[in-house]
Amino acid sequence: MGKTLNTDLVYEVLSVVEEIPEGCVATYGQIARLTGRDRNARLVGKILSMSEYYGQYPCHRVVNHAGRTAPAFRTQRERLEEEGVEFKDNGCVDLKKYQWDC
Repeated sequence: MGKTLNTDLVYEVLSVVEEIPEGCVATYGQIARLTGRDRNARLVGKILSMSEYYGQYPCHRVVNHAGRTAPAFRTQRERLEEEGVEFKDNGCVDLKKYQWDC
């Protein structure tokens, strides 16, 4: 793929993110698998970090494999809580309860 992101790949990832229902979360790895790129969870994270350049997508609904929010995304937890997503005492989303079953 080289050093630049392919626009088709960006929109493929963002179209999957757009399908995550309100009140649910998906992991970067889950999005990677759904786009046929099982080992590219970091690539998904990179794409989501630039999503504002491609439109408005519910990127706040994507967390890491442990349910942690992105450190640089200050409003992510607040937005998830507004959708009814609860956090465990350790600050992570309970993936057993809130992970998108796609």
